Amino acid sequence: MSLYVFKLLFFGEYELSNLPVIIGFGGVNPAGRTSSHHGYRRLILDSLDQQSRIDTLTDLAMLTNTATYSNGHYHIPGQTQHYSPTQLAEYLSTQLQDATLIRPIRPAAYDIHQLVLNKAAEIRPASGDSTGIRMRKRHLPTQRPDTWKVTPIDDDTVEVTISGSFNAILPDSKRARVSAAGQLPDGFAPGSLYQSRNHPRNLQMTVFGASDALKSTGIEWQDIQDQIRPDRIAVYASNSIGQLDEAGFGGLLKNPSSGKRITSKQMPLGYGQMPADFVNAYLLGSVGAVGSALGACATFLYNLRNAVDDIKSGRRDLVIVGGSDAPITPEVMEGFRTMGALAEDQDVAALDAIAEANLRRTSRPFSTNCGFTMGEASQWIVLASDELALKLGAQIHAAVPGVFVNADGHKKSISAPGIGNYITLAKAAALTESMLGSQSLQQRSCVQAHGTSTPQNRVTESHVLNQTAKAFAIEDWKVGAVKAYLGHSQGTAGGDQLAVSLGLWRYGILPGIATIDHVADDVHASHLSIQAQHHELGTQGIDTVLLNSKGFGGNNASAVLMGPHIALQLMTKKHGTKAMTALALAQEKPAAVAAEYDTQAMRGQTQPTYKFGHNVLAGEDLSLGRHEIRIPGYAQAVDLSVSNPFDDMC
Repeated sequence: MSLYVFKLLFFGEYELSNLPVIIGFGGVNPAGRTSSHHGYRRLILDSLDQQSRIDTLTDLAMLTNTATYSNGHYHIPGQTQHYSPTQLAEYLSTQLQDATLIRPIRPAAYDIHQLVLNKAAEIRPASGDSTGIRMRKRHLPTQRPDTWKVTPIDDDTVEVTISGSFNAILPDSKRARVSAAGQLPDGFAPGSLYQSRNHPRNLQMTVFGASDALKSTGIEWQDIQDQIRPDRIAVYASNSIGQLDEAGFGGLLKNPSSGKRITSKQMPLGYGQMPADFVNAYLLGSVGAVGSALGACATFLYNLRNAVDDIKSGRRDLVIVGGSDAPITPEVMEGFRTMGALAEDQDVAALDAIAEANLRRTSRPFSTNCGFTMGEASQWIVLASDELALKLGAQIHAAVPGVFVNADGHKKSISAPGIGNYITLAKAAALTESMLGSQSLQQRSCVQAHGTSTPQNRVTESHVLNQTAKAFAIEDWKVGAVKAYLGHSQGTAGGDQLAVSLGLWRYGILPGIATIDHVADDVHASHLSIQAQHHELGTQGIDTVLLNSKGFGGNNASAVLMGPHIALQLMTKKHGTKAMTALALAQEKPAAVAAEYDTQAMRGQTQPTYKFGHNVLAGEDLSLGRHEIRIPGYAQAVDLSVSNPFDDMC
């Protein structure tokens, strides 16, 4: 009898599975820093207890460089007064709220009043057959048309006589038609926190976000790494668009046409897999797997699926999962606008029958709407097996037992939704029911919708949600849609949904869709609860949150996120009460260290991890044997005892 058959017969296939649990989370988005639920708390600020509200506003004050901290007090630049956290929060409350979430695009991104859109023109002589111009000799093009006659004036200047007409690009600008986006908090500059020269904005956000997630564990990375064989760690992360600002692919494309040179950094740093590569090379130093899945707007959940499958199968013990998108550039915005996807100012104003659009309410999922609002974000989680979590004494924030991915089949339009999402969400619901029972699914689950705020999405996704609820006898399925607050951060949007969902088990509130005043008539909602007000559910009132993502091309993903109380129940059944009692005691130290990190962050006393050139090894540094490879700086060896997966054939 083979070992697999023995295990299957006597233990059951699923009993032996490793449960993927979240032991750390962090990042940044328009609501602020993700760890310790700060970003989530910004969404429900008016519903928080006083201390949580003060902490979140204080953190935003430091994040945005609005305040400084020294000698036990907070200070505001240009003032001599000392502030306590309570005084600071009260004084800056309105300013900090105005500096977060969806709002008018700031000049730091680009000038919406002078959007550069140069015009091509044919220039003809006003009289005669030729046109004369003077220019510096070094500005002459290498390849000159035959119609050009060049006459030197002096050592530096030439006169160019052009026969007939010629084509030219004329500098021009116009007022942008889309003025709002979900930007990172005003004043936050991740690149100023470490040596970020030549790094695209996306990768600056990556370094900050992944560092935040790792520090949130309360466990030193070296201590984690010492418990794992080097090749049993992975990083799965990417974005859906790539690095398209001027330091990445954006500059690679723009510089030649604007007279600038292409740098040596723009090509390699523009790739979509760079978030994973940066984290692995400059934060972790891992020799395990690194990879990037792309699934358009479902990209984060695609990477999460790979991580969950790796841990469940036993291939990896720990995986860093993330995404980072910085798509608020004029080119990306105009690209989505011209295809009719973005909410234009005039259309938003028309919805409310007013002259000037309310730019805080451009994103209105499942209400009468006119397009989505762009956002940017970097979101990261530390995912471990239950076995490793026990060994580390790690905090358990949630479990992720499954992520489902399905395509749409044949399509008429690459951007239109199809049938795949019905499959992914139904599978996610079915897994929840099979693990926790019908009552849990029907009464103690909710869903974080993709909720883009487009007319098409409100109809098609609501039908998916409503039909799934009907099929599983869910009468009043509570629906969240965080893009109402944050905008659509493209491939990282699933990370925003996950981060907000984790806050539910700490504060018991599912954020309502605050930007809407009604549900559109064409929304399918007979079995759904979609509302502007927050859902007060209690910290253990929800067992499961289903995360739903949809993307261009037929990329659909749905994830099952189970609360920490459920994760502990599952682990207790597997490991026993004694082991879980020991875990509770062991968790006290990481929890205290994580809390201290949060305190230091609220005082501006932390820096992202960035280990450029640290412990770089070459082949001759390794100790390569028949059964293992020893690597300097790693406590455990790489095991070369690879079993034959085809023993029935060999």
